[in-house]
Amino acid sequence: MGNEIGISCLFPASWHFSISPVGCPRILNTNLRQIMVISVLAAAVSLLYFSVVIIRNKYGRLTRDKKFQRYLARVTDIEATDTNNPSVNYGIVVDCGSSGSRVFVYCWPRHNGNPRDLLDIRQMRDKNRKPVVMKIKPGISEFATSPEKVSDYISPLLNFAAEHVPRAKHKETPLYILCTAGMRILPESQQKAILEDLLTDIPVHFDFLFSDSHAEVISGKQEGVYAWIGINFVLGRFEHIEDDDEAVVEVNIPGSESSEAIVRKRTAGILDMGGVSTQIAYEVPKTVSFASSQQEEVAKNLLAEFNLGCDVHQTEHVYRVYVATFLGFGGNAARQRYEDRIFANTIQKNRLLGKQTGLTPDMPYLDPCLPLDIKDEIQQNGQTIYLRGTGDFDLCRETIQPFMNKTNETQTSLNGVYQPPIHFQNSEFYGFSEFYYCTEDVLRIGGDYNAAKFTKAAKDYCATKWSILRERFDRGLYASHADLHRLKYQCFKSAWMFEVFHRGFSFPVNYKSLKTALQVYDKEVQWTLGAILYRTRFLPLRDIQQEAFRASHTHWRGVSFVYNHYLFSGCFLVVLLAILLYLLRLRRIHRRTPRSSSAAALWMEEGLPAQNAPGTL
Repeated sequence: MGNEIGISCLFPASWHFSISPVGCPRILNTNLRQIMVISVLAAAVSLLYFSVVIIRNKYGRLTRDKKFQRYLARVTDIEATDTNNPSVNYGIVVDCGSSGSRVFVYCWPRHNGNPRDLLDIRQMRDKNRKPVVMKIKPGISEFATSPEKVSDYISPLLNFAAEHVPRAKHKETPLYILCTAGMRILPESQQKAILEDLLTDIPVHFDFLFSDSHAEVISGKQEGVYAWIGINFVLGRFEHIEDDDEAVVEVNIPGSESSEAIVRKRTAGILDMGGVSTQIAYEVPKTVSFASSQQEEVAKNLLAEFNLGCDVHQTEHVYRVYVATFLGFGGNAARQRYEDRIFANTIQKNRLLGKQTGLTPDMPYLDPCLPLDIKDEIQQNGQTIYLRGTGDFDLCRETIQPFMNKTNETQTSLNGVYQPPIHFQNSEFYGFSEFYYCTEDVLRIGGDYNAAKFTKAAKDYCATKWSILRERFDRGLYASHADLHRLKYQCFKSAWMFEVFHRGFSFPVNYKSLKTALQVYDKEVQWTLGAILYRTRFLPLRDIQQEAFRASHTHWRGVSFVYNHYLFSGCFLVVLLAILLYLLRLRRIHRRTPRSSSAAALWMEEGLPAQNAPGTL
């Protein structure tokens, strides 16, 4: 033992060890020991710092990459759905319209666990990368007098969906059967009989998650809200603000007007002009005021307030949306109303003034809303009125302005219906259906709308002789799906779209934030996407609770992995600090020891070799 030095007196007995003085003479003097302790501490702090930085960068980068991939997936979502992936969930929506019914199958991965995020729902695609959609005819309302046949009618759609959704997922796949325009016009007793047949028979033959609330006739307002949700979801407007240059808006959350306004992504409004009706839907971020109690009562039926988030106590995804549908203001219905007015006025004037206008092809009624020199006719009650186009776009606009049925009351639109103010300087709208057809099919200027450019193109088209337009059509200069009906009524519909947009909805002529579109990111967005987003909004709670349960029983899983690193590093640092404090305390104790202490004590204090010690340790 003469060649070894024992230093266990500085440490607990269990820490005893020896070193050879030959290998490291006087290595443990006080200054060097302090340097070593400080070096160890510095290394520990550096380790902790770099662990935090690396983990943060790793997970931050993964988050950014995940969000970019999610955005990219919406743009190029053409891959076949992986039905072998057990973490993929499914949902089915059947749209029962007036002319037919369609089934849409949607899918989404497991929720990421953040209660602020929505489900990442997308349309399912089959092995050939085609959307899983099927349509049948006629409309479900055709079975009003034989509701017992409705289940058999809709079975092909459900069989089609069942073939694509993995069998093991059927019992947890929600099925929604939502009926629209055709069913709305039926008496309530017939609606109820049809829905009861569905609710009774479908659970017998299919294992989908299908409860009483999953089959219903939805209102035009609900349909408009769902369409608004679907468009903004695809555009990514429900995600969190990530860039400073993103368009934002201050929002007074409905129900908490006294609270401070929050800032979030600006949502897009939608304009949809079909053949029969026109619809507008947009978010109303600020609390609205009303000119009268009557207007307030009307507004209640036009404003929808809802929470898209999974937590009803969180207000980040609470929206106030205005939705109004105007029957008779679609492109074809408007033309019919216009022709009815021409017919009635012409017959009356001929009777009162003894004229023959429009009664023969040689004395036609001159219609400013038809292309130059085109011939057309109106037939009603066995009588015919002959028309010839003059192609006067400005006169056409003036002629159809009374059909807007505007009133002098403030904050109103078509038919005098209440319309909350739009902040035109900080807004964005998408125009679908006729808004797109009018600008693109013939005029070829779809996309970003410019009123001056549009009116010039429309004027030129209207003033062009019909024979020249036919020649261009024969040469294939217009859109592939543009037919002669489109060419004939393009002049009228251009004027109608212009007047509805600028006079009816009061958009200024210098408004630059309307985009006319047929698709969003090359995908046709159906209101059914918004419907399943809204109706499955609480499903993330299930995933969040399951994830919390797993995290509480598994220490190294998912996000908890990051926090365990923090905990480990913190504990490591605390242990090092405890050792340092222990060493310093012992050092102070030994400094108080008298110089007359034992040789072993002096040796330990001065770090000198023991000489003539009475014994060894």
